[in-house]
Amino acid sequence: MSPESDKPSSSEEPLQDQHRTQATLDSTEDDALTELQRAGIGATEIASLAKSPAAAKSRKVALAVVLHPRAPRHISIPLLRRMFTFELMQVSLTPAVAADIKRAAEDQIIVRVESLSAGEKISLAKRASGRVAAVLLQEDDERVISPALDNARLTEASVVQALMKARAPGTLFRLVSGRRKWATRREVQIALLRSEKTPLDQARELANNFSEEFLREIVPGKDLATYSPRKRVNGFQYERKRKNGKGHDFVPKNRNAWRGFSR
Repeated sequence: MSPESDKPSSSEEPLQDQHRTQATLDSTEDDALTELQRAGIGATEIASLAKSPAAAKSRKVALAVVLHPRAPRHISIPLLRRMFTFELMQVSLTPAVAADIKRAAEDQIIVRVESLSAGEKISLAKRASGRVAAVLLQEDDERVISPALDNARLTEASVVQALMKARAPGTLFRLVSGRRKWATRREVQIALLRSEKTPLDQARELANNFSEEFLREIVPGKDLATYSPRKRVNGFQYERKRKNGKGHDFVPKNRNAWRGFSR
C-alpha cells in the first residue's frame, strides 16, 4: 500500500472538522479551558467554544475566550456585556488583548460607574486603566479622586482635560494643586490658574511661574475687573473676589509686582 493511501482523503477532512466542532460544543468547563490553552486552536474553534453550553454557564470560559488573542471580535465584544466590572478591568489591562477590545471593555466600565459603590470606585481608581481613572476624577469624593491621581496609568493630558471640564468638582482642584506630582507640570498649572475653583494660596504660588503678559493671556481680562482687595502677600496687594460663592481668582493690585517673573 502506498504512503498516500494512509493519508485521510479530502472528503474526510471536513468530517473531522465537524467531529471536532461537535466535541467543542459538548465540552465541559474544564475541557473548554484546556482547549483554549491549546497552541494550535483557531478562530473558528474559539467561536464554537463561545457558543457552547460551557461558555454560556461559565464566566471563566467566557473570560478566557475574550482574553484569547485569536478570538474573533464579533464573538468577544458581545461577551463583554455579560462580565463583571473587575473582569472588564482585567480585559482592559491584558497586553495580548486587541486595542479595540480593551477600549470596548473600558466603555462598559464607564457606563456602569454611576451605579458602582464607593468601594468599587476606590478600587477601580487604584487599579484600572488611565482612561477609567480619568473618568473617576469627576467624582466629588476625595476617597475616589485621591487614588485616581496616584494611578500610575493616569496621564498629564487626562488630568488637564479633567480640570477643564465645566462640572469638575472643587475637590479635584484642591487635590491636584496640592500634589507635587501634578502641580509642577506646566499644562496642569495653566489649567489650574484658569479656574476659579483652584484654592487661592495654591494659585498664588503657581502664578509665580509665569510672566504678567502670559497670565493676562490665560486669565481673561473681563475677570480681572471683578476682583476686590483682600490680602497682602509678600509685600504686594492682591485682589480677589468670589464669583457666586465658588472658588477664587487673583491678580496683584500693583501690576508692576509681576515684573521679573519668568514665563
